[in-house]
Amino acid sequence: MRGVEAKVVYGDEQEVLQLLGASTSYVERTNLTSRHMNSRLVRKTLGYSKEVEMLRASSIWEDTVYNLGRALKTLRVESSEEAASGRCWTRRSPAMAAGLTDHIWEIAELLSTLPLSSTNS
Repeated sequence: MRGVEAKVVYGDEQEVLQLLGASTSYVERTNLTSRHMNSRLVRKTLGYSKEVEMLRASSIWEDTVYNLGRALKTLRVESSEEAASGRCWTRRSPAMAAGLTDHIWEIAELLSTLPLSSTNS
């Protein structure tokens, strides 16, 4: 018989296990979503990365689009303002749910925005 053993790599073990539970389905779902959005992570594909730098860049782009540019059905909230028009849900991206932005970003907006540097140069 085979089983699954959870091993905490970062953070407090009790807190991590409380947040994740005994199941690894959340991690597996995240990996599947990444493989669907980023062809460089798909098994047996021609879209592989020959250089780690290119893999890193495509992974950053995939994370950015997922968090800023995609509305997730599980994050929507009821809207009292739009109920009169028949639409009673407000779509939200993960960044909106975390309070980092106030709208779902368009791809053109993502490509034309320069990120702030996190270093103190």
